[in-house]
Parts: sequence; structure tokens; C-alpha cells
Amino acid sequence: MALSTMIHTHLPPALSGGGMNRISAVYAHQGVASNTKLNRGARRLAESLTTLLNLNIEPLCSRKNFQYSNWDSFDDEKHNTPTTSPKEMIADKWRELHGSSDWEKLLDPLHPWLRREIVKYGEFAQATYDAFDFDSFSEYCGSCRYNRNKLFEKLGLSKNGYKVTKYIYAMSAIEMPQWLERSRLMDTWSKDSNWMGYVAVSDDEETSRIGRRDIVVAWRGTVAPSEWYEDFQRNLEPIGIGDAKVEHGFLSIYTSKNEFTRYNKSSASEQVMKEVTKLVQFYQGQGEEVSLTITGHSLGGALALLNAYEAAVNFPGLAVSVVSFGAPRVGNSAFRAELDDLGVKTLRVVVKQDLVPRMPGIVFNESLQRFDDITGTLEWVYTHVGAELKLDVSSSPYLKGGFNPLGFHSLETYLHLVDGYLSAESAFRSRARRDVTLVNKACDMLVDELRIPQCWYQLANKGLVCNEHGRWVKPRREPEDIPSPTGEQAHDLSLRIERQESYKMLYAS
Repeated sequence: MALSTMIHTHLPPALSGGGMNRISAVYAHQGVASNTKLNRGARRLAESLTTLLNLNIEPLCSRKNFQYSNWDSFDDEKHNTPTTSPKEMIADKWRELHGSSDWEKLLDPLHPWLRREIVKYGEFAQATYDAFDFDSFSEYCGSCRYNRNKLFEKLGLSKNGYKVTKYIYAMSAIEMPQWLERSRLMDTWSKDSNWMGYVAVSDDEETSRIGRRDIVVAWRGTVAPSEWYEDFQRNLEPIGIGDAKVEHGFLSIYTSKNEFTRYNKSSASEQVMKEVTKLVQFYQGQGEEVSLTITGHSLGGALALLNAYEAAVNFPGLAVSVVSFGAPRVGNSAFRAELDDLGVKTLRVVVKQDLVPRMPGIVFNESLQRFDDITGTLEWVYTHVGAELKLDVSSSPYLKGGFNPLGFHSLETYLHLVDGYLSAESAFRSRARRDVTLVNKACDMLVDELRIPQCWYQLANKGLVCNEHGRWVKPRREPEDIPSPTGEQAHDLSLRIERQESYKMLYAS
């Protein structure tokens, strides 16, 4: 369900965000649109659809809080300031920030400490896209480009004070036609599995700041064709021992395994729970307070809820929270009730214009509960879970108007809006620090005055390097960045590890 990432990666530029956004820009500027009957009719149709879906699309010229008339001065101002606010000691308030009171009185207005924590977890989720190998000509397509010890360093996330301890792989239990396979190569690192996220844990310094040892699980949204197929399943199936039911496709990705695969002899569920169990037992055994925070965007938000449900069942009394972005509905009202009974705290960050949080159950959803006296409890109705932080694209002076479903759903758009949010009635925060340029990494949402290219985030020269003969070639991955090196690669890696250990012993002596 990571629409922007998927479509920009797998469609040619003329059919991806650029073309769509140029069309939407025509509708955003009312004075430029043609007066032909065809355009008027198309416009009325678009307005009717957006009204039906409550998207509240606004023309650029009427947007509120448009702060800058001199964009050069904006460049000077923003380019010479840090991108983050100073870290505060939040140890005394960690339980409230982690949802012990369902974030009551912390969301509107948004508490600055909570804002920073939401952005931190959102960046952990964004890492699952930034490090994912999308290259359909790569033998490692579908894997992470870096090993777990380098992930945060490569993505500039070391400042957050966490260390990755485990990668998670998932599969879909369906056979895909060749034209839908993610890689165009026959010989790939895995035909069955995709890198789906990771487990990380706070270091000693961050643990002291936030008041407990925090274990984080970050789940990726949809990018592989097989995951799209699973996303579009709309059947509810039982989970646990009660009446709780969840969407079939999400549960399939979370629990599928096959003993004949290399990376999914155990399911994503089994992999993550094995690692979380090890970490919880270790740190609780050291007498530390421990929390589990699970985050994800789109499909990743759905997997985060399934993960939280399982963790809460297995660790009664553990503080388990979910911080999701643009997540769809996952299960029925009984599933929501079970999560509440288990003590799982969920904060859903949603953008009003984003379509994905309205699915599945765009018609048959929690709004039907007002008719319970007539219909009774409907086990097949989808229901959202937890507290909601609702954001609005029109609140930001830096974002375009018009209809841009890819941009509305982009996680970077979400993080930009969180960084600028004060309250439902306030203007965009003037002291927002996060780099606005990041919004256009995989879409075209920023106003043209900023002069930021659309979809600019990619490997230099699309991953090609010039070799010693002057030929442009695909580089070989470093042995430690290969998902599971074999043969000569594994031998090279073991030698490198031995040398590193020798250096450590030398410097220690």
C-alpha cells in the first residue's frame, strides 16, 4: 500500500507521479483551465468524486497560511538551521508519551515531546523504503541494500540512538506470473521472500533520555507485486481464540512460511517474536524497564497491529504501543476489543486526503456501529483501532493543492505535516525544523517555487559505477551487504570479521 513508492518505482516517468501531478496542477489553478465542455464535465466529475470521498481538495490560490512571498529568503532561512530540535529528557513522562492514557490531552495541541517521538518512529519506518533495493535488474532486488550494522549509519539515523539487531523477511503464499515478478533476472538472492523490516533497541544514552529500554520493530509498506495482490484480498479470517477477525492478505504476509525457501523457513511472525523475546528477557533480566514500540506505514501499519497483538498475548504486562502512518483498517470490532483488553496502545497518524486509511471497508466500517441496535454486532465490518492524529495537506504552505493520491499517501508527506502540526485550529508551525526537501523524495508534492525536483531520491547514476576500464557497470555488493553470503563471499566476509576482531584486540591491549 505504499502507493507512491510502488508506482514511481515500477512505471515509466511519463506514467508516474510527474504526469499525474501535471494534470492535477491544471485543476488546481482555476484561472488556467480551459472552458471546453469536456474539461467542465471532467472537472464536475472530479469534484463529485472528491466530495463523495471527503478529500477536501483546494485550489492553490486559496490555500491558507501561505507564508512566503520571497522564496529566496526562505532558502536562506531554512538552509542555515538544524533539521532537528534539541533532544529533551523525557524519562519522567515516558508512559504518557507511550500511550498509557491513550495520549489524552497530548494530541490537540500536539505536545512537542510527543511530536519528536512520532517523527523518530516515522523515520524508522521510512528507513524500510530508503534502504530497499527496488532495482528490477539487480540480483538482490527485494533485499536491503545494507547489512544491519550499517543501516542507520548509511541513512543518517545514528543520531536517534538505536541499534538494529535483526532483519525480518516475509513472503506471500501465492504463485506470481513471470511478468509480475519483482526481478527481471532468473538468478536472484530469493524468489520467495522480501526484506520486510527490522528490530532495533535503544542504546544506553537514549535509554537514559527516554526512561526505559525501548525495543522497536519497523515494518515496510507494499512494494512487491505479490504484496499488492495480498493487500487487495478483502476476506476476514479468525485470529486468536475469540471472535476477532483480521484481513486475510495482511495475516498471510505476516504468517506465511515454507520449509523449502531460504529466508522464510520461519514466518515473519516467528522471526520477529523470537528476536523480541530474546531482547525482552535479556533486558528485563538486567532489571530494566522495557517497552515495545511497533511502527509502520501503510501495509506496515497493518503488520504492526498484528505484531502488537501477538506480543501482548505473549508478554502480559509489557508496555506495547503502535505508532502507524497511513495504515488501513485491519480487523473487526472484536479484534479492536481484544487489543484494548490486552493493553495495546495505538496511535494512528492519518492525512485527511489519503485514501488508504479508508480501506478496507470504505462503506462497511466502524461508522455502522451507530446502527447496532438494528443490525446487531457485524463481525464482517472493518474497524479502526486506537487514537487518531489527523493531519491536513492544506495546512502546509509548502505543499501543492490538487488531487495527488501518491503524494497524499507518501510517508515523507506525513512526517512533514507532523513536524508542522500544532493543533487542529492553528496555522502550520513556523519553527518546523525537518527538511522540507524530503517531501519530494518519491512524489511531487512541493510547490514549484521551492524548485525541488520530483522523485529525486535515487542511487547516484541509478547504481552504475565507472570501472577501471572506463565502462559503466553494476557494482558488486560488499560481502557484508549480501543477505546471506555463500561460498567465496562468506569466506571473504569471515576474513574481514576476523581482521576487525584482531584490530579491536590490538587497540584494547
